[in-house]
Amino acid sequence: MYDFGGFPEPFLKRKKRFLVKWSHLRTQQLFQEDIRSIAHIQEIAQMEVLAEIISSQIGQLLNRSSLSKKVKVTLPTISRWIHTLEKFYYCFTIQPWFKNVSRSLIKEPKIYLWDWSYIYDPGMRFENFVASHLMKSVHLWSDMGFGRFRLYFLRNKDKKEVDFLVTREDKPWFLVETKNSNNRALSKSLNYFYNEIQAHFGFQVSKSEDYENISSFKKEGIWIVSSKTFLSQLA
Repeated sequence: MYDFGGFPEPFLKRKKRFLVKWSHLRTQQLFQEDIRSIAHIQEIAQMEVLAEIISSQIGQLLNRSSLSKKVKVTLPTISRWIHTLEKFYYCFTIQPWFKNVSRSLIKEPKIYLWDWSYIYDPGMRFENFVASHLMKSVHLWSDMGFGRFRLYFLRNKDKKEVDFLVTREDKPWFLVETKNSNNRALSKSLNYFYNEIQAHFGFQVSKSEDYENISSFKKEGIWIVSSKTFLSQLA
């Protein structure tokens, strides 16, 4: 799944050439047919430039002013186009959590793609991969009536940041910091925010760790866990 994105056709085929062809056709249909005809947007070439820029800024704060200058359209147009891309399941945004966070930065959201196969940077792709699974999970848990779940990120003025926070009933439940490398040193920001917001769990999710047949949610605390172990226990 990691190599072939989150859509069924390339995942089932598991062939690189099919993925390249399928991604090209999906992009063409999305912009040239669906968005042009349904959303009535005519500046398709500029919107495609916006989408390409977004795919290179995964996990970063969404700076609409900077995007406006790069794409050469107005700020309201950038906001409208991003909203359109979200409605057509090209991307999604995650808002910052600021309750009970000292010196928090209440700024723009972070942006991710639903299809992480478009992302070439290894660190960005892995972060996006985890973000997609977390977003899918909070939607499913909420829809099934298990409670009200939401996905956020944490960042403060001291440049401390944790990739994700899942809340349950508007209270911190668990934190997630992604690590694409083999470094097993615990994130200082994860430890800091875990204690500050009093979350139940703090997970440093590593792509390089091996799968373990254990429950990630068995005992509260901060844990280094493999992505295969952790994600297998979500929705």
